[in-house]
Amino acid sequence: RSIRKNGGSVVSGAHVEEVVLDSEGRASHLRVRHKQKDMMVQADNAVVSNADLWSTRNLIKENQGSAPSIDKWKEFANECSEMDQCESFMHLHLGIRAEGIPKIPPQFAVVRDWQKPIESEGNVMIIAIPSLIDPSMAPEGKHVIHAYTAGNEPIALWKDVERGSPEYSKLKEERSQVLWEALERIIPDIRSRVEVEMVGTPLTHSRFLRRSNGTYGPLLKAGDGMLPGHTTPIPNLYICGDSTFPGIGVPAVAASGTICANTISGLREHLRTLEAMGF
Repeated sequence: RSIRKNGGSVVSGAHVEEVVLDSEGRASHLRVRHKQKDMMVQADNAVVSNADLWSTRNLIKENQGSAPSIDKWKEFANECSEMDQCESFMHLHLGIRAEGIPKIPPQFAVVRDWQKPIESEGNVMIIAIPSLIDPSMAPEGKHVIHAYTAGNEPIALWKDVERGSPEYSKLKEERSQVLWEALERIIPDIRSRVEVEMVGTPLTHSRFLRRSNGTYGPLLKAGDGMLPGHTTPIPNLYICGDSTFPGIGVPAVAASGTICANTISGLREHLRTLEAMGF
């Protein structure tokens, strides 16, 4: 609503194929696939990528001339690509019959072994039942459930698996069992209550969220360096999201977007905004 209120527009189902540079090496257009057609979108002010850095790197084609910014971008992108990646997720989205369910919290964690690290494979799972807070999220007498492994699903298991293949279906079934077992701890007859079931995998993350390998994000341990900021060597191209400072998680990603917006808008706009807020 904020974007439209301020004169912008939101286009869904539009896959960005390429960030197009002008003769001076500036980000000037986006080549977008929308409704099975290619279209060019002009960037009057800036291009901001919220995709992870590995995916953003692939949006800049190397055959776009020889401006100094392109050479600097290659160096920047290569450094970013050397960052390690966190593992991924398994997701279980359910719609269930709600009658007779015991009193449970709307969100909680299940830990299989407290002696193992949090990132151990399948050790920690998060379960959310948002319809316990907002009944309008499900039909009357039903609940929606989202259960997921907390960034500990090995990417390597899915590397050579093709979506839609029998092998993929079999692996989805196998790898989602830890989530079913976690749910059965609180709702023992959960499987018999299910009316809607959807399983998400690292390949789901890669396809729908444009996550490289389905990763949760960059794996950067404290003291091992810094995540990049929000400007890039290519003029007019900015980056935000969990591959940039301050990192992974909803609060951090929201902060990265704010920092990026502030970087683009400039000091005068900052002052005007503060004045409008009464500061």
